[in-house]
Amino acid sequence: MTPTATQQALPAQAPPPSLAELHEINAGMQAFQVSVLPSGREFGVNQGEAMLAAGIRQGVGLPYGCKDGACGSCKCKKISGVVLHGPHQSKALSDEEEANGFVLTCCGVPFSDVVLESRQVTEAGAFPIKKMPSRVMLLEKKSHDVMLVKLQLPANDGFAYHAGQYVEFILRDGARRSYSMATAPRPSPVLTALTTTPVQAGADGAGVTPTPTPTPTPTLPVPPAPGHGLELHIRHMPGGKFTDHVFGAMKEKEIVRIEGPFGTFFLREDSAKPMILLASGTGFAPIKAVIEDMQLKGIDRPATLYWGGRRPADLYLDDWVKAKLAEMPNLKYVPVISNAVPEDNWSGRTGFVHAAVLQDFPDLSGHQVYACGAPIVIDSAKTAYTTEGGLPEDEFYADSFITEADKARA
Repeated sequence: MTPTATQQALPAQAPPPSLAELHEINAGMQAFQVSVLPSGREFGVNQGEAMLAAGIRQGVGLPYGCKDGACGSCKCKKISGVVLHGPHQSKALSDEEEANGFVLTCCGVPFSDVVLESRQVTEAGAFPIKKMPSRVMLLEKKSHDVMLVKLQLPANDGFAYHAGQYVEFILRDGARRSYSMATAPRPSPVLTALTTTPVQAGADGAGVTPTPTPTPTPTLPVPPAPGHGLELHIRHMPGGKFTDHVFGAMKEKEIVRIEGPFGTFFLREDSAKPMILLASGTGFAPIKAVIEDMQLKGIDRPATLYWGGRRPADLYLDDWVKAKLAEMPNLKYVPVISNAVPEDNWSGRTGFVHAAVLQDFPDLSGHQVYACGAPIVIDSAKTAYTTEGGLPEDEFYADSFITEADKARA
């Protein structure tokens, strides 16, 4: 796809400059400032740097997913400024959307100060991104094409993250593969007591515990104990460089390199709205982490999980979900199968999982939706829920699972 420049602030009669021409025009100029409304967050962007990379580097929580111009999760409204896009898929940002002032921060490079509108920007204090070795503790095949992989992190290094975020495997040739963490962070036993009372930041940034209160309230996340393990759900993509290895030569005790945490998919604890948790296939992994996080923190908001698969075996942790129902009265579960055959003896819901939600909840105007899985499911759900169900667009939080084949089309 040929890069195109947004037209605002350029003479109407002049053709848009190329990326190389804009680099030459701006050579030697100082970094530009990006301001994000309505949060008021600001950050600088280096010469030729994409806005998302700059935001991540400076702890500004812009929404994003694939970081490769394929999913559209980072799409924001540009209020002012000049932005040139690198290669991206038209489904992530169409020509019409770009003409109407929308940009992708993952591949959008500013050539002036820029003002964006993004209501999903998170607060300051994002967890630091780390590169680290980890050891494969467990390989457990959960279905014919899903492997549960458990990683042991370094014993001397705490790894803090939000339930729902993902890590990237760094392969020997430098290629990367992204997988969501399927477990919530477990706080250190020494620090667990802090989560029963609000933690307020002191003047020096240290935590100050006020007088205990019998009512639990949302707290700042507590970093997990060093050596905390991670669980990942990896689907086999035949011919895939990494997944062929996972399902073939990978052995327990193997050392791998990972980096994270990444992503802006996690539970917004400042809301009391009931939730729809939507998962297709291994999109269940980050949803599982969110469910665990809710239980650990005593969050009792009503939540209904819709998990979709082609065949019943695709719901590879169905027993785990059913066990959680007995422990969490606020959690409901609706499994949905799209391609059941007679030998499955399936008597539950059938059809498209995103459609089942609207059948049960035709009015989503008072809900939040957390959706993970195949891009077609996420895109269909967002369109249907916002246009037919009345869901506010900024209450749809998603992690679209983009494959390397999807990225190659960008």
